[in-house]
Amino acid sequence: MAKKALLVISFGTSYNDNREKTIGAIEGLLAESFPAWEVRRAFTSKMIIKKLKERDGESVDYIDAALQRLADDGFDTVVVQPTHIMNGTEYDFVAGFVEQFRDRFRCIRMGKPLLTSQEDYDKVVEAIGVGIVEPAKEMAGPDAAVVLMGHGTEHFANSAYSQLQLALWLSGLDDVFVTTVEGFPDFYDTMALMKGAGIRNVVLQPFMIVAGDHANNDMAGDEEDSLKSVMEHNGYKVFPVVKGLGEIPEFRQLFVDRVADAIKK
Repeated sequence: MAKKALLVISFGTSYNDNREKTIGAIEGLLAESFPAWEVRRAFTSKMIIKKLKERDGESVDYIDAALQRLADDGFDTVVVQPTHIMNGTEYDFVAGFVEQFRDRFRCIRMGKPLLTSQEDYDKVVEAIGVGIVEPAKEMAGPDAAVVLMGHGTEHFANSAYSQLQLALWLSGLDDVFVTTVEGFPDFYDTMALMKGAGIRNVVLQPFMIVAGDHANNDMAGDEEDSLKSVMEHNGYKVFPVVKGLGEIPEFRQLFVDRVADAIKK
């Protein structure tokens, strides 16, 4: 009988409470949805792995150590599911290690990140509408716009943010905007898109799995270059929601769907 493992690989976060609300919640739903599979955890951030070990005495495996541990423990069937947003640098790291370990398992497969195919974008847009936009408008009013702050990357996969923006607008969510901390569009690009639309109230929410340092500081912090401060300086009334995508049921379900697809391959 096959010994099956589901390795959930995330960037990671040193914010303990939010880690369990997001990464932990995704892993919990996957364990519930696939009871025949043992769920394991790995992080792609060596800096976070080191910090958790030194600060909390908590050990989390890096990608290769997690795969080696599965091989040593006798698993022969493995699905690796990243919780990454796009097919970027972190996803490439995971794919590279999966190739290195391919001959250690009878069967090893990778699930997709959130944004890969056009169908994925449609599903993510639907999840944004139900899981983010509806609660945002209940909180800040029906005329409020929503700005989703992603991380951004130098990897060519950064174009996923622009595709998502178009998909949102074409779906009718024309008051939802995508911005990034370290990529394109940046905060000022996004405000240029918002200009002239009569927007006054803006809900800010991270487009990241966890609400860690970027969400707390770059998005909702009081420093003058945070998204909140920049938008307030430009006349908007701002409502920050420090809540990672992993806290939102509609997004957790998308990862269940990714794993189901990988198992069916």
